[in-house]
Amino acid sequence: MTQPETSTTELNRGDIITLDITRMAHGGRGIGLYDGRVIMADNAFPGDTVEVELTKVKKRFAEATTRTLLNAGPLRDTEGTVCAAYEHKAGCCDLSALSETGELKIKETVLRDQLERLGGLKNLPPIQIKALQPTTGWRTRARLGVDEQGRAGLRKAASNTVIPEITCQQLSEALTEGVLDEHPKYRFTPGAEVILALDSDNQRHIVEVKKAARGRRMERVQRVLEGSGTAHQEVLGFDFEVPAAAFWQAHVEAPAAYSQIITELLQKYRADEGTELGDSRSKETLVGWDLYGGVGVFAPAIARGLGEDHTQIQVVERSHAATRRHQACLDALDVHFLDEAVESGIARLSAPTAVVLDPPRTGAGEKVVKAIAQAHPAHVIHIGCDPATLARDLKAWTSEDCGYQLKELHLFNAFPGTHHFETFAYLEPRSS
Repeated sequence: MTQPETSTTELNRGDIITLDITRMAHGGRGIGLYDGRVIMADNAFPGDTVEVELTKVKKRFAEATTRTLLNAGPLRDTEGTVCAAYEHKAGCCDLSALSETGELKIKETVLRDQLERLGGLKNLPPIQIKALQPTTGWRTRARLGVDEQGRAGLRKAASNTVIPEITCQQLSEALTEGVLDEHPKYRFTPGAEVILALDSDNQRHIVEVKKAARGRRMERVQRVLEGSGTAHQEVLGFDFEVPAAAFWQAHVEAPAAYSQIITELLQKYRADEGTELGDSRSKETLVGWDLYGGVGVFAPAIARGLGEDHTQIQVVERSHAATRRHQACLDALDVHFLDEAVESGIARLSAPTAVVLDPPRTGAGEKVVKAIAQAHPAHVIHIGCDPATLARDLKAWTSEDCGYQLKELHLFNAFPGTHHFETFAYLEPRSS
């Protein structure tokens, strides 16, 4: 990428300038050049001309907040409405002003840019985009702050300030009724956090979470105000019981969509290698690793992809909240849980045919990737919720040390209206 020319204009925090936005940065901010200096502005998109106020000024770049939209670019939805929470500087709907087509275009561009620039990847496979529906009211979980009056609300961006009575377009009325209303039914402990969970039975669970008393271990104490505190989540015929405060995919359709692509990819590439399901040559017990696997929601998908009758799934997850609860729905499958960190747990697993890993936002890291590669799985599905850390992980996978090649990329718009998205990368050993 060409470096910007040195700026000759002195810029200071608080200055107001006019900026033409030419591209997007990872993280939801638009980029423009002002006298050779890179300016990153919120609520600004390619094709926009905006008036911005500088909030941080460095030698080669500056950050800004948009004050006025002078000319709307082609990616905006001029007839739509911006998320009310985002208009109050709360929540994360930083792309809610875009059309659906514009949002998908930006996300594809950001993913490609990160993989090429940070990952050094060339000749990328086509990015296959899947837009999950619905695009509003899609959240199954919400985490709210509580103000000094005991009112729950979204937090202001980069702040602990709670903004009550304002809802977000991600949240359905079924999730927030009586909590974010003008006259809420519930009052909570000031300073606590409130977790809302809506399960597959449309049952809402409200759990108040706070830190333990001073001087005690930093455990989290819960108080259930509505529901049982245990959410029933159905995914493609499998019924999971999940603590309301434990991790679950945010978008209501994400678990099923992710499970389907895992099964499809494994079946496709297993067939390509001449081991179709039911093939007498593949009756030996196969092993699938589900790393960072939570309650094991991907275990059925991996088993279906490899063949349920002769596959053992080994789930590695350190979350006690996830693994302490027995999942009866998995009894018909050969599933084993290892309550241990992935970094150390890999050495205790059997040699895998396939590995699915869904690391946290920080990524798996080069050490974990190399450890998996040394086990020589024939199929790898690497899931990433941050394109920058995914790029670094894929760089490790495709290095000479690991010897894998990237075959497919699937971008799931599982966080509509925000800059976030999920990517599924399928890799296999590079041919010698």
